[in-house]
Amino acid sequence: MHATTLSFRAGDEFAQQTRSMANAIGLKSSDYIRQAVNEKNERVMAEHIAMLSRELAAEHLSFNESLEGSLADGLD
Repeated sequence: MHATTLSFRAGDEFAQQTRSMANAIGLKSSDYIRQAVNEKNERVMAEHIAMLSRELAAEHLSFNESLEGSLADGLD
């Protein structure tokens, strides 16, 4: 696995709180942050997939409704 370094600026309070929380559960702060970002990425992806699913369902519903009036066409 190739590792890439990400860095960001954080306030002292945020950094201390993050270190404290990581230590409380026995993780290094880098592992704690990695897990938190991974969880956020998964949540955002799930929300995006749900939004796309709703859009597709709405399109299918609209298409199906447009066909309802044509079911009897030519069947006399």
